[in-house]
Amino acid sequence: MPTPTNKRRHPKEDRAGARKKTSHPVIGKEFNYVLQLTAEDTQLLNRYQDVLTQGAAGFAEKTYNYMFDNPDIADVLYAYERQGGNIGDLVRGQLQHHLNLLNGDIDEKATAESERIGREHHSNGVRPVWSLGAYRLFLDHLKQIIASEPGIDQNDRESLERALIKVVFRDLAITGEGYWRAVVEQLTVQRDELGHEQDLAGELLGNIPQLLWTVDIESNRITYATPSTQAFCHDEMEAPIPCFYRIPGSERERVLTAWQQVIDGASVQLEIPVSDEKEGDRWYRMAFYPTANRRGRVLRVHCLMEDVTDLHDDRERLEQLSTQDEVTGLANRTLWYDRLASALAVARRNPGASVAVMVLDINQFKMYNDTLGHDVGDELLRKVGERVQKVLRDTDTLARLGGDEFGIVLPMVQNAEKAAERVAREVMSALSSPFTFRSKELCLSSAIGIAIYPQHGEEPHTLASHADSAMYRAKWNSAPFLFFETEVDASSTEHMQFSGQLHGALEREEFELHYQPKIDLSSGRICGAEALLRWQHPQQGLVLPKRFIPVAEQLGMISPITDWVLDTALEHSKHWRVNGESVGIAINVSARSFQSPGLISRIRQSLDKAGVDGTQLEVEITEDTLMSDLDLGASVIKELSALGVSIAIDDFGTGYSSLSYLKRLPINTLKIDQSFLEDMASDPRDVAIVRSIIELGHNLNCKVVAEGVEAQSVREQLKELGCDLVQGFHISRPLPDAGFREWLTHAPH
Repeated sequence: MPTPTNKRRHPKEDRAGARKKTSHPVIGKEFNYVLQLTAEDTQLLNRYQDVLTQGAAGFAEKTYNYMFDNPDIADVLYAYERQGGNIGDLVRGQLQHHLNLLNGDIDEKATAESERIGREHHSNGVRPVWSLGAYRLFLDHLKQIIASEPGIDQNDRESLERALIKVVFRDLAITGEGYWRAVVEQLTVQRDELGHEQDLAGELLGNIPQLLWTVDIESNRITYATPSTQAFCHDEMEAPIPCFYRIPGSERERVLTAWQQVIDGASVQLEIPVSDEKEGDRWYRMAFYPTANRRGRVLRVHCLMEDVTDLHDDRERLEQLSTQDEVTGLANRTLWYDRLASALAVARRNPGASVAVMVLDINQFKMYNDTLGHDVGDELLRKVGERVQKVLRDTDTLARLGGDEFGIVLPMVQNAEKAAERVAREVMSALSSPFTFRSKELCLSSAIGIAIYPQHGEEPHTLASHADSAMYRAKWNSAPFLFFETEVDASSTEHMQFSGQLHGALEREEFELHYQPKIDLSSGRICGAEALLRWQHPQQGLVLPKRFIPVAEQLGMISPITDWVLDTALEHSKHWRVNGESVGIAINVSARSFQSPGLISRIRQSLDKAGVDGTQLEVEITEDTLMSDLDLGASVIKELSALGVSIAIDDFGTGYSSLSYLKRLPINTLKIDQSFLEDMASDPRDVAIVRSIIELGHNLNCKVVAEGVEAQSVREQLKELGCDLVQGFHISRPLPDAGFREWLTHAPH
């Protein structure tokens, strides 16, 4: 805790100051050796200095409160203020000293400054334990930043925290060294205070949690040990390694080998278990750093022991979680695939051998999990795993693949179909008995899909996918189990997968909107954008609507998806501005949504919710959607028009529509499908069709938009034909909201 220098010095301080000139400077390198403070540590601190220094004002306030909450510290501060000092400068000085530690500067100038602060602590009556509290506040503040700040790479967090601890302990130790030296220098004039001063220095060093000691190699004697080392080892302070016989016998050879390497001049680190009288076996990181003379002969070794039990346990847990399911204790998906790959490798070396791959899904699990709670759901999964495991051989692998889905690998089986069918029936039998929870009997059924190597595939992911496909088909057909069938499953796999995965896609926030701008050909300015729905599928990546919208309509999920598109598109678009003017948004509405009785009220609610006028919204429908029910279509279009919403006929010319009917409806826009543009440069018939659509649109008082424009030549040709608006990759690919906003900043004005 930096201390201001009083203007009026005490005579005793002058005498102590006179002796300072003859004392040797603190050698920062020794502390660097002991704490293993490396260039990589200082570079890491320097890299994240700006991140770590954020919130400095808040930390200053905490420090200020800490100092005045302690009556003894407050007395010192008030005395300083009475002598003309500025407490604000004091707090800023302390904060600046702490922040200076984060620049990674560990040269002798910085060492001398830390030593000076230690001396000032002594001369101004600042007790080491108060400094320790300030360092504790500093460490707590920075640990919170390291743990939570997204600007710090996940892989750097542990190393950054360790580097920070080293620098703080280094500074703490050097200020302690400065404090201790001031004590020694003052002994000539204050011998009666020697015992008290030694207690203060011991108080400082005794609070360093790591065990530190130094061994003289020639005499094989411990020349220095911190109080924490002596307290931990008691009467087991034998050289060169205190508490050596608390190390398990199987590990001692490792330590002795490491010590020999240190004597030969190498720095060595290792993790070892050490028996603790109070807490049993704990894991410690032991580090040895040799100091040699000019001829390379090691004179002494600085040693450090640090309790890393929590880190060791976390690492073991992470390793376990990487292969084991946390809920059931079974293998997880990663280990299951590894076992499957191993089984296939063995089968390839044994002609005629087969491998059966099974995927099992619990039909009623979601209902029980939602109604009875996740605790019951987790226990149900464990019980299912236990029952299925009893059916299998020791060489078989059962894994929880995720949710209520389990995977089974049957390696090295003869007559695989028969063996897999037998296991499937035994699994069904094992799960047929009710499960009892809290006096309730829960009945389960399952669907099992089976794929066989080599008939149904030769690679792990292929076989797993085929078994999964067969499972969905079994579930779809209410069958207990089914084998993969190439022709049947190949055509229905995606439909079945999407059927299961679309449920919950909204809740999992897997949908997103991309926006494609529309440009006025006459002015070159943006005049709107079309919202295009995308599904960020967890396995398949970005999925386009034509692949999943039909499935959503069959499942009755199109209404909530349309609602989400409306709300999201309007919320995003209300923030778009070009030259102070808003940018309109167009959304596509499917046939089922357009014919839904609640469409108008839902659009009205979305407009009100976003605070957007109806004139900012355009609804796109296809010709076929409109013509499938003319009376309903006319009614919906007129109601939308009354709200100020524009109507666009999408893919015009690809369907069937009545021109006499269209002219009586308040339609605002016709959109030319991309299929008519692709061959315009080479096919005069396409040019004639496009010209006709443009002229027809203008005769109907409609704007005409050409979509799918991918070349400048097509854009110029459309302009010559009188087309009003264009959109397509030539203008811009569809962009997410943030990207579209960025595009607007550079859009033609």
